[in-house]
Amino acid sequence: MERQLLQQAKEAFVSGRARPLEFRLQQLHALQRMIMEKETEISTALKQDISRSQYDTPLLELISIENEIKLAIEKLAQWAAPRPVEKNLFTISDEVYIQPEPLGVVLIIGAWNYPWALTLIPLVGAIAAGNAAVVKPSELSKCSSLLLHALLPCYLDKDLYPVVTGGVSETQQLLRLRFDHIFYTGGSTAGKLVMEAAARHLTPVTLELGGKSPCYIDKDCDVRTACRRVTWGKFVNCGQTCIAPDYILCEPCIQGQVVEFIRETLLEFYGADPKCSPDYGRIINQEHFNRIMSLMEGYTPVVGGQSDSSQWYIAPTVLKDVPPHSRLMQEEIFGPLLPIVTVSDMEDAINFINEREKPLALYIFCSDQKAIKRMIEETTSGGVTVNDVMMHYTVSSLPFGGVGQSGMGRYHGKHTFDQLSHQRACLIRSLKMERVNLARYPPQDRRRARRVLFILLELFHVFVTIIMDMSVFY
Repeated sequence: MERQLLQQAKEAFVSGRARPLEFRLQQLHALQRMIMEKETEISTALKQDISRSQYDTPLLELISIENEIKLAIEKLAQWAAPRPVEKNLFTISDEVYIQPEPLGVVLIIGAWNYPWALTLIPLVGAIAAGNAAVVKPSELSKCSSLLLHALLPCYLDKDLYPVVTGGVSETQQLLRLRFDHIFYTGGSTAGKLVMEAAARHLTPVTLELGGKSPCYIDKDCDVRTACRRVTWGKFVNCGQTCIAPDYILCEPCIQGQVVEFIRETLLEFYGADPKCSPDYGRIINQEHFNRIMSLMEGYTPVVGGQSDSSQWYIAPTVLKDVPPHSRLMQEEIFGPLLPIVTVSDMEDAINFINEREKPLALYIFCSDQKAIKRMIEETTSGGVTVNDVMMHYTVSSLPFGGVGQSGMGRYHGKHTFDQLSHQRACLIRSLKMERVNLARYPPQDRRRARRVLFILLELFHVFVTIIMDMSVFY
């Protein structure tokens, strides 16, 4: 089945119908229409998958998809146009440019925590770049997966953009096949398997992974506001967000304030019992529920800690004075647990971050611009947001992606288009002026070498004259 769908997509791509900009725009408009017309069905599917509030889905997923589509429609002609580049002495009279062209058939493997945005935003870039794409949504978000399988063929070209449902077996079968690019969003363990499979065919990959994204709160900032923003970012989607703050770093003197401000904010956001709040979600399945609960073993939460395995419910939970080498600090949490680790100062926080794997995101809450600049310069992460969390994801002009263990490649806006395009080097020369080329042909001797030098000097003089004339003109 998977092989047949890939073959159909290849044949459709080779036919050339995905290349014209008019076709790409038509498909993007159709995808935009699907999001607008099926918002209720999508929200219902996510409510069934992850108990997400119907009001959160447009904010957390659909708006970002729509913005990506609108940007691609608006900028497609500009993105796809030839890009002139600087010439050298030998090509001064030639046409030299980069031409973005489609890669071919892209495999997009989506994630379950944001099953629409993390699947469709890469698809927007694949369509804009003129590719075919086989779409594999996550089997864990079952309702969303089935709905996407039903909807996409009603709006997009069935041969160019097929949807494959199923679990690990189906994904493994897809990975045995040869694609022109693989775009994977998920955990690092599966990411290694994807990269290993891709290597067999020398297939390039984009890996959007995760990791432990640190959040440093400086003692001299507005701690209350910082905690309010951290609380939202950590516990939205029940903590199941790849760029959620994974843990807090702060000095011991403000740890108590941090705990109390988070407690107050949780009461405001979700009420006295978050289990009854329509705005608080659930863990995706029993396996993940058990994994998160095991991370809490041996700790006494200072906030939250309640759970209900029958509903896969874990309350928003805060743990303080967490040892740096505990299991809780070794694994990506991906759930509603927020450890606080104390550091002596900013330098200690920088060292703490640099001793660990490079995170997908870094969050800094600080009022001192010099200190902010220092922390950015002396650490590395996929992205960084200062005095807020996760909002860099919403800026399409910023590349989104990891570094090191948190991933490779980047996307959003033009970055997705470029990631899923081949930047083809083009040089168009004339068959005239062959005398200029004689110097490079054998047989070679000293006389000919001197003649080459003379020609180069003459060309250089012409080149400089043209540049100076252009500068005067402008």
